[in-house]
Amino acid sequence: MRWFALLGPIVILGCQPDQSSPTAPEDRAAPAVTATAAALSFFQLSSGSARTCGVTSDNRAYCWGNNADGQLGDGSTTQRSSPAAVVGGLQFRQITTGGRFTCGVTTDFHAYCWGLGTLGELGNGGTASHDAPVAVTGGHRFRQVDAGFDHACGLSYPDNRVYCWGLNRDGQLGVGTRTGPEDCLGSGGTLGACSTKPVLIKSTLTFRQVGLGFSHSCAVTTDDRLYCWGFNSAGQVGDSSSTTRLLKPSRVAGTRHWKQVDGGRLHTCAVTTTNQAFCWGNGRFGQLGNGHTYLSFWPRLVSGNHAFRRVTAGGDHVCGETTSSEAWCWGSGALGLEGRTESLTPLKVPAGLFFSQVSAGNDNTCGRTPAGVGYCWGSNANGELGIGQTDLIPHYTPVAIGPAS
Repeated sequence: MRWFALLGPIVILGCQPDQSSPTAPEDRAAPAVTATAAALSFFQLSSGSARTCGVTSDNRAYCWGNNADGQLGDGSTTQRSSPAAVVGGLQFRQITTGGRFTCGVTTDFHAYCWGLGTLGELGNGGTASHDAPVAVTGGHRFRQVDAGFDHACGLSYPDNRVYCWGLNRDGQLGVGTRTGPEDCLGSGGTLGACSTKPVLIKSTLTFRQVGLGFSHSCAVTTDDRLYCWGFNSAGQVGDSSSTTRLLKPSRVAGTRHWKQVDGGRLHTCAVTTTNQAFCWGNGRFGQLGNGHTYLSFWPRLVSGNHAFRRVTAGGDHVCGETTSSEAWCWGSGALGLEGRTESLTPLKVPAGLFFSQVSAGNDNTCGRTPAGVGYCWGSNANGELGIGQTDLIPHYTPVAIGPAS
């Protein structure tokens, strides 16, 4: 749910060709919805579970939606239907939304998390929840962090190693076991092995991007190979095995060269260096995008011959933006089309908009145009669309994110 970061106006060191923001002529099409003049200008958005967060062009972080555990980071537990500033005065380059927690990386490569912490999700060495950012412990610097439902992983800077923290019940921390340094008691009273501090995955490889699913993790190496680990009940690890849990990184089947990956609830999608999108895992709701509804334990080519720059996997749906900045979605969920919530193959978001980045959450999707205007669609029961109100009926087509509250 993910989640994958774009570069902002700051200079990012290291090899990250898949994160560069595209450019597109602003006069190619008029937006279907006119954004408010006071609306924020975004360079990255992350849709999660009943909320959304984003980083603006001046490196400020905002969140909106469900805030029962302080996951908006505004110093409260009050639900917001408009963007609320994350407190602390930090300057962010990237943000990611997990199940009930949020993490971000600052412009000086330090990681902070906030929200629910009972399973070590905040990585600060404790299990308390926080409604404001707390520093991830361990002295590491990170160029990117991604969040699953109860765990997070970060790509260290400048050495490009992957460290993970949080729940490890399904091996999603990639340390070779299902145990952890601590036993954490979750909010539901369930005891699970976890790590409250970042732990190095069991691999000597170097990586350039991480993308997490609900209880599994994936990462692309610096030489374009793809590895996944964790829960594999539906084949979401993609190594052709039917092993229920992979406790350390396992290479995704095939010899393709990869540039970007993201995980959903029980599925995974990725883009090759030749801009082809593949998906694997649970396809019962069309998440594979190839017209079929089976489980797949290895990558399947997404239909349509689209040249994808990036894909983003949500609860049971997937979206991606093409090299020409079009947004296409498939599966079951927030697809961006009036009256359409399911499709076995990609459907174009038809609002006359071009997107430089899209992010699929659990029941909603958000994206930003090349001009930095943010749009969201799907469920708004908790104010996760950021339009200043909540709604019982989803918004099927994109609506502009409003100004900050």
